[in-house]
Amino acid sequence: MSDIKLHLGDITNAKVDAITNAANPAMLGGGGVDGAIHRAAGPALLEACRAIAVKDGVRCPIGEARITPAGDLQAKYVIHAVGPRYHLDPKPQRLLRSAYSNVLQLAVENDCHTVALPAISCGVYGYPIDEAAEIALDVCMQAEFSTLQKTFYLFGEETFGIFQAAFTAQNR
Repeated sequence: MSDIKLHLGDITNAKVDAITNAANPAMLGGGGVDGAIHRAAGPALLEACRAIAVKDGVRCPIGEARITPAGDLQAKYVIHAVGPRYHLDPKPQRLLRSAYSNVLQLAVENDCHTVALPAISCGVYGYPIDEAAEIALDVCMQAEFSTLQKTFYLFGEETFGIFQAAFTAQNR
């Protein structure tokens, strides 16, 4: 039985220990997944994000992750990961791999058993979904994260189909 699942739907409804937010470096909300999570979590999430230390105007550098309480969400935590802007940031593959790895490491360190994940960087950051899916699934399959049940919450039939094809290809 795989410890990775794919789900077509809204990540804010996930009943998991930690929900992953595709955040921006300021961690103060935004569009897409980030905006949806902040709206659903309520003002407590924004307050928790503002409590994260700022260095050079950044709370969470690209490729890294930070954890906060989840506010009004059903999860205990939100893990904020900042993925790369595909055509702007150098070595986007390395940065995306690092973002997913840091999310899962924080989940393990905080005794989580279940984590919901989005397609990080695949919206306005322009990451090609097929390449992102391969990287995300590859990181999730690493032995060090085998104790976690990982569910990708994917928005849209196209994104879901691409992740499903990548998942099938990696499990042959």
